[in-house]
Amino acid sequence: IMTILLVFHFGTFANFKHYYLHFIKVHLHSEFPSAVSYNRFVELESRVFFKLMLFLKLYAFGRCTGISFVDSTMIPVCHNLRRYANKVFKGIATNGKGTMGWCHGFKLHFVCNDRGEFITFCLTGANVDDRNPKVWQVPAKELYGKLFADKGYISPKLFESLFDDGIHLVTGIKANRKNRLMPLWDTIMLRKRYIIECINDMLKNTGKLVHSRHRSINN
Repeated sequence: IMTILLVFHFGTFANFKHYYLHFIKVHLHSEFPSAVSYNRFVELESRVFFKLMLFLKLYAFGRCTGISFVDSTMIPVCHNLRRYANKVFKGIATNGKGTMGWCHGFKLHFVCNDRGEFITFCLTGANVDDRNPKVWQVPAKELYGKLFADKGYISPKLFESLFDDGIHLVTGIKANRKNRLMPLWDTIMLRKRYIIECINDMLKNTGKLVHSRHRSINN
């Protein structure tokens, strides 16, 4: 089950039902001779949730190198006009506003190193601020050195809290703020944030992180 799910997210298929019925059951029949029906497979998906999380933790995460990048992205579960009719995530998904506008769903906060490897992540409601202390409870234990972020992470309290944990938060300067000197190295590394932007793009376009086939919370 885990293999089938992972191949789908790293493949070029946009429709999981078509992928399972016409690729797994036909072209990969020799590799999966006892593949169950599509409806049964959807029922079995929830059984591997914790195993996938364990696999992610053991084999998919990298280590902090002292240079890290942080970003967040919205994960909508439905169109904004249908947010009041959504029953699958009723009471769990929230309304939040990001750089691309309003969203009903969740927000993924993630950190990567200078090699483009995931270090850690946190999934919250869409209305949770990036500077919320609860968001940083887990990342603060995994990071050290310099952490580069966009202007949405500007917060004196967050800077002091992370600095006490051995993390130097580096952000840009807002246009309406007083200008301040910044080391040339920090200025150059802020421009390297395209690394995490590329990861964000791959998660949504290649990994199909945002989709519309939510039939239950587990799936």
